Amino acid sequence: MNLRHLILIGIGALAGLFAVARFGLAAESEGQVLDAVTGNAIAGATITAPDETAMTDAAGQFKIETNGSKLMARAPGYRAATAGTSDQGRTIIRLAPFTPKALYLSFYGIGSKAIREAALKTIHEDSDLNAVVIDVKGDRGLVAFKTESAVARAAAADRITTIPDMPALIRELHEAGVYAIARIVVFKDDPLANSRKDLAVKTANDELFHDREGLAWTDPFRREVWDYNVSLAVEAARAGFDEIQFDYVRFPDTKNLRFAEATTLTSRVAAITGFLEEARRKLAPYNVFLAVDVFGYVCWNPDDTGIGQRLEDIVPLVDYISPMLYPSGFSFGIPGYPYPVEHSREIVQLSLARALSRTHVSPLRFRPWLQAFRDYAFDRRNFASDEVRAQIEAAEASGTAGWMLWNPRNDYAGIGF
Repeated sequence: MNLRHLILIGIGALAGLFAVARFGLAAESEGQVLDAVTGNAIAGATITAPDETAMTDAAGQFKIETNGSKLMARAPGYRAATAGTSDQGRTIIRLAPFTPKALYLSFYGIGSKAIREAALKTIHEDSDLNAVVIDVKGDRGLVAFKTESAVARAAAADRITTIPDMPALIRELHEAGVYAIARIVVFKDDPLANSRKDLAVKTANDELFHDREGLAWTDPFRREVWDYNVSLAVEAARAGFDEIQFDYVRFPDTKNLRFAEATTLTSRVAAITGFLEEARRKLAPYNVFLAVDVFGYVCWNPDDTGIGQRLEDIVPLVDYISPMLYPSGFSFGIPGYPYPVEHSREIVQLSLARALSRTHVSPLRFRPWLQAFRDYAFDRRNFASDEVRAQIEAAEASGTAGWMLWNPRNDYAGIGF
C-alpha cells in the first residue's frame, strides 16, 4: 500500500468521525420489551428514537436506528417508559401494566374548581378509577389553553381559557396518580369553519353547513385543517399528557354536502386515515399514546358508515380504538336487541365481540366509552349504578384496556362505583 492510499484512508476515517460528530449518524440499537410484573415479552410495542420508530416482534425484540439517545417504548395495556441504551447497544425496557378507567371532564368542567375537584375526589375515593379525559379542544371548537397556533388565534378559538397552566395541571394529576387523556374534537369546528369558510363544509347551495346543534364543520379533505389539529395535539403532548384522543374524526352524517373533493367510500376513508397517519408521524417523538373515538355502529358496519370510519383501516394507525357504546346511540338496535337501553351489558359485550372478530387484534387495543347519562332516544331512563356497572362488567369481561364514562354535565355523583 503506497503513501497515497494511506492518505486517502486517513482522510476517509477523519471524514467519518466528523460526520458522526457533526450529524450524529445513527447506529443500530437492539433490545427487548418485557412486562415489568411477569417478565413476559411484549409483542407489538412501539419503540421510538428521536427520528425513528419500530415495533417489537413476537418475542418482544426490536432493532432501531439511534444516535445513542434514550429509547422510548409504549404498548396498549401498559404505561409508557423511557430507557437509556447500554454500552453494548442492547436495551431491556420494562413496561408496567396499566388499565385506564376514566371520567370525562368537559371544556368548562375542567375550568370549574368545584366540578374538577368533585371528579378528582370521585377518582381518589374509588379504587377502580385512575384516569381523566379532558377537553383540550371541545365540541364547540374552543381551545382550552393559550395555544401557540396562529390559526386558533385568528379564529378566536382560544378566547376562553379554562386551563390557564396546562403543564401544571398535568403535574398535579400525575402527582395524584391520575392518567391524563387530552380529548381533541377535530372536524366539528365552529370557530374555524366560520372564520375560514374556504375550509368549511358547505351545503348543496354553497352555504355554510350547520349540524343539528347549529354548529359548522371543517372539511376533512383540507390539509390545513389536519395541520391545525395535529399542532394542538403536539402542544398537549409537550405539556405532558399521557394520551391524545381524537374525537369527531369523521365526516358529518348528513347527505348532499359539498367538500373539497368528491365523497366516495374510498375518498372518505383515505381522508380519515390520512389525518391519523399525519398525527401519528408528528406525535411519534413524544411517545404519547394515540386514540380515536368511533361510532358504536362502526363495530358492526363493514363499510365506513358513510362517515369515513372503517374499523379495519383505523386499527393499524392508533394505539387505542374507543367505540362509543352508549345504548342510547344504537337507535336501530343490534341483532336480537331492538330496545338497547334494556340490554346495556349485551350492547357492550356483543359490539366488542364483533369488533374483535373483524380486526383480529388484542382486546387491549380497545377502550370503550360507556353511558353515564340519561337516555335520550328511547324512554328517558336514568343510567345510574346498575346500568353503568353492567357496561363496565361487559367491557372488563371482554378484556379491554379499561373504559371511560361519558357524562356531558360531568355529574358522576349518583353512579355509585
